[in-house]
Amino acid sequence: MAEKNEELENDVKKEEKKGKKEQEIVPKSEYDDLDDRYKRILAEFENFKKRSAKERENLYSSILSDVVAGMLPILDNLENAAKVETKDEEYKKGIELVLKQFQDTLKSKGVEEIKTVGETFDPELHEAVSSIQDDSKGEKEIVQEYRKGYKMGTKVIRHSMVVVAN
Repeated sequence: MAEKNEELENDVKKEEKKGKKEQEIVPKSEYDDLDDRYKRILAEFENFKKRSAKERENLYSSILSDVVAGMLPILDNLENAAKVETKDEEYKKGIELVLKQFQDTLKSKGVEEIKTVGETFDPELHEAVSSIQDDSKGEKEIVQEYRKGYKMGTKVIRHSMVVVAN
């Protein structure tokens, strides 16, 4: 039994020496190379996550603006319906409430009207359908709006159709 214990102790000591040698086998330069590769891969992954998040945001914005563009004619019709004179005031009030709800929903999604009358014509935001000569108005001043325009942030969803002076 004593011999078996001595053999086990010798085996354990050999394994400990072997483990220490294996730890010393990896050179520092190889460790540095692996550490550098790890850091580069980690940086690439972080960049990938940021790029993916930005692409998702752009895709969401693009889809939302397409959906809103499809709904703008409905908004135009609701605005026209609210302007019509009617004997039934409750009906008119209902149309105005639906219109207000529609506008509030668009506003909550970042959609805003493009300002027109009194502003200077900007081809990025406005589409000129006519021009008039009026000495009381400034150069390229918008005097009338045919159709409202809308934008989301800096992206124009629909250009305003306007009449420009001078």
